[in-house]
Amino acid sequence: MEINLFAPESFRAGHPHDQYHWLRENAPVFWQQTADGEGYWALTRYRDVFAVDRDFSTFSSEPTVMIADPDPAGDMLFGGRKMMLMMDPPQHTLLRRLVRTTFTREAALTRAPRLDQLARQILGKVAPSGACDFVEDIAGEMPSYVIAELMGLPPEDGRQLYRLTEILHSASPPSEIVAALSAMFEYGREVIKQKRAHPGEDIASALLSAELDGRKLDDAEFLLFFLLLIDAGGDTTRNLLGAGLIALLENPDQIEWLKADLEGRLGSAREELLRYCAPVVYMRRRATKDTRIGDTEIRAGQKVVMYFGAANRDPSEFEAPDRLDLSRTPNGHIAFGTGPHGCLGQHLARLEIDAVLRHLFATLDDIEITAPPQWLSSNFIAGPKTLPIRFRAR
Repeated sequence: MEINLFAPESFRAGHPHDQYHWLRENAPVFWQQTADGEGYWALTRYRDVFAVDRDFSTFSSEPTVMIADPDPAGDMLFGGRKMMLMMDPPQHTLLRRLVRTTFTREAALTRAPRLDQLARQILGKVAPSGACDFVEDIAGEMPSYVIAELMGLPPEDGRQLYRLTEILHSASPPSEIVAALSAMFEYGREVIKQKRAHPGEDIASALLSAELDGRKLDDAEFLLFFLLLIDAGGDTTRNLLGAGLIALLENPDQIEWLKADLEGRLGSAREELLRYCAPVVYMRRRATKDTRIGDTEIRAGQKVVMYFGAANRDPSEFEAPDRLDLSRTPNGHIAFGTGPHGCLGQHLARLEIDAVLRHLFATLDDIEITAPPQWLSSNFIAGPKTLPIRFRAR
């Protein structure tokens, strides 16, 4: 079997589970060559991904969590500043604390009524039409509006900003990626100006007034934080809902099981969809010293890439892992990662997913996909870019 986990083409219809299966069985720590002549170790077993993600002293997030090394020009642009995601504790922990209280489980639960209201509005708007693009009109609406509200931005701006992050993650021409990044930071600079002049009860204002080691964040640090929050604030929910609906429609018995007790079974269903669909494809680490993963020697400085979709289908951890089972228990998936870099917004994402699924199946019946979904051209995030559906409103 040809193995290429680096090529976006391998993800043209979602995760390449055939490649994952072969690797887990034959080469769970696999040297993946890349087009630039370099390479990295690809991890596909649950136990390896779990262990590496938690061991930040041996496997560092610096200089980046992306497979490709950062462009030195970017380092110059930000004066050597880095995004929180690209740091290890204790620096990572200090920055994470600046926004942690907004994303705790308790804080997320206080937003549940608002999320439910948003989901009701979104579904109520599309229901009379009998057809829509599920990604554009439903799955993408919820997280974009939520992160815009959290940041104190106009709701429609949240949708436009997410379209920019979609370009950043796709196999777009370099000129388009640079243009999208420039547009994102131009918007962020305007946010800095407005929030410093008129601070509000939002994350952007809080970040600009917060102190880190006795000083306030400079513009470059804020812009990198801004990019991270806009980016991560939409990916998981949007892509999970899109890929999740496809998975559900391919397994109609699971939809019937869920609808038989929608409220009581929603939590279990959501966790299984996260395991089964794994919206984040990978995270990269760098070995800080010579070490071993299983029987494989890893040299200091080498890249190690954790494939969450492969780990979440590992038969040594999950019974019948390729079967969608919304009643699965226990379900120790790691779709949100684990350890100090576990997804900061996972509690909010879970509530967003619940709200959309709740109102989707309470509002629409006889949902059908009317044309083949177009998947994101990305080896980093997995989800459909378009998903045309028709339905009957209740």
